[in-house]
This record gives sequence, structure tokens and C-alpha cells, in this order.
Amino acid sequence: MPDLRIGERGEDVIDFLSDHLGGFFDAVKELLNLLLRTVYDLLTVLTPTAMIVVLGVLALLATRRLVLTLLLTAGLLLIESMDLWQETMQSMTSVVVATAIALLVGIPLGIWSAFSPTVRAVVRPVLDLMQTLPVFVYLLPTILFFGVGDAPGLVATIVFSVPPAVRLTQLGINQVDAETVEAAQAFGASRWEVLTEVQLPLARASIMAGVNQVIMLALSMVVVAGLVGGAGLGGVVVNAVQGLQIGASIEGGLSVVVIAIYLDRVSGALGGQGRGNPSWWPHARRRPASSALPEPADTPQPVAA
Repeated sequence: MPDLRIGERGEDVIDFLSDHLGGFFDAVKELLNLLLRTVYDLLTVLTPTAMIVVLGVLALLATRRLVLTLLLTAGLLLIESMDLWQETMQSMTSVVVATAIALLVGIPLGIWSAFSPTVRAVVRPVLDLMQTLPVFVYLLPTILFFGVGDAPGLVATIVFSVPPAVRLTQLGINQVDAETVEAAQAFGASRWEVLTEVQLPLARASIMAGVNQVIMLALSMVVVAGLVGGAGLGGVVVNAVQGLQIGASIEGGLSVVVIAIYLDRVSGALGGQGRGNPSWWPHARRRPASSALPEPADTPQPVAA
């Protein structure tokens, strides 16, 4: 079998892109850095204590579980006590930006592939490659394209977290009952109305499961982003490992676990999974059936002759 020199050819392609598309990669880097700075400023506009209160209220509204909310809030307070709140917000910023971009790409692509067998046949092997290829293989080209810093780690995070959004969106739409779609079409609904008013609402659970998986995969790349100079908890863990600082590594790893549990429970509850229905939660009162009926009109009395 002759040597095809795949590695050399791939290196030539990367060098070609670096030499001829350097301006494009610089523009993308500046845009990503702008998004990161904007989201970070929003997350840090409040003091850590005030932000923990806000996150606790969001967790309560999403999960409707008081004990779980108290545990999540205690975890956030633990992060603040370890003096890792700034690094945690930096990691949260990367997760928020990467998740938003991955969903903006993944959900429309999943909808397209659900209706087009050709697109599905092309996208499926690409997604398999994105999920099975070791992260460090495409992390090195991103360093060459974007340099050392937050941008290469963010790009690698986006590439790694897109597949679940595409797959679960496509799966949810394809699992919608065909008779339901035919009934909507029989009533004169257009293709866009069928998609937005029938298929997407019925596929909501699957799509939200994809959102949850995107968030978890994005968070799992925190340490990898730290290897290429990214800020946040990944940098804390990498520096602790390189310096053999066991205490710092435990604190950084524990902070990642707390954020992972918080994001998993809140995003899952928003998708309808694990949401409580306590008696103390205000419920919409249903009007009695009798009150919904119109009052009978007074029967006219016959006029006496």
C-alpha cells in the first residue's frame, strides 16, 4: 500500500488557509472576543452575592424544587468562598457564547436535514467525524488560525458541541406523527405553519434535550480551553496540574462540577425534565364549566289579551 502522505497534505491545506485567509480569521477572532467581553460584562455587572441570588431565583423558577435550589445556591456560595467567582464567570461566558452559536447553527441545520435526505446523508458523516475525532486534532489548527487565547478554545468548543443540536432536532421533527402533519395540511396550513405550529412544538422535548447536551459538552471543554491559554476554571486546573498544586486542582475541579450540576438541572427543567409541581407553587385556576356558559335570557311572558 503506497503512502498517501495524508498528514503532509493536511498540513499543506492548513498552511494555505493560514496564508491566504489570515484577515478572515483575524476578523472572526475579534468578533468572538467582542462577544466574550460583552457577555462577561453582563454576568459581572452585579456583585457575586447579588449574582448568586439571581441564579438561585432562576433555579427556583426553572426547577420549582426548593431543596435542589438551596443545594445549588450553596454550591455557588462555595465557589465564592474559594475565591474562584471571577474564573467561574469567565467559564460561564465561554459556555454561553459557545452554546448560543452552536444552537444558531445546529437547530436550523437539524430542521433542514429533517426534510432533506440529501442534506441528511451529507451531514451525518460530518457529525460522526466531529464527535469521534479527538479534540486535540482540530485544536491545533485553531491555534494556528486564531493564535493562543480564548478564541481557539471557543472555536473548538463550538465544533465539539454542535452535533447534539443537529441530531436531536432532526430526530424530534422526524418523530412527529405523520397523521398529525397530514391533518394540519388538510386544514390548509402552509409548510411554514406546519413546521412552526405543529412539528416544532411537538418536537420541543427532543430539541430541549439537545440544548442540554450542547451545554454539557460546551462545559466539558473548559479544561481543554485552558490548555490553549483560555481564561476561566480551565486555566486554574491546568496551572494547578502543571505546578502539582493538589489543593488548587481540587478547588478548580469542584467549581466545574458545581457549575455543571447547576446548568444541567436548570436546562433540563426548562425542557420539562425534573421540574417539580409542589403544592405551594401558584397554579392557574380553572373556571368552572358552569361559569363559562352564558346565562339564559329571560323568557318573554305572553301578553294578556
